[in-house]
Amino acid sequence: MDTKKWSRPISYTSPQTGAFETIGSTSEAMAVLRGQWPVVAGKQLRDARKICLEVLEGKRPAVEARRAFIAAAVEANVFVKEK
Repeated sequence: MDTKKWSRPISYTSPQTGAFETIGSTSEAMAVLRGQWPVVAGKQLRDARKICLEVLEGKRPAVEARRAFIAAAVEANVFVKEK
């Protein structure tokens, strides 16, 4: 099993389109956090990017990236729906 995949995907409201998007892996989360996020700074955002990178490097389990993405979403007022 790919350790970068999440066991439970999440949906979030895309800041750019307002539509629900689904994320099921750390690499997808990192792409969103780096390119489409509605805020450019914040503790949770910084932590989420760091944790995602560490997951991609094999230093942490994927569940931590999922948790960090949700925390960054709360900080940025991005609606997240867990599946």
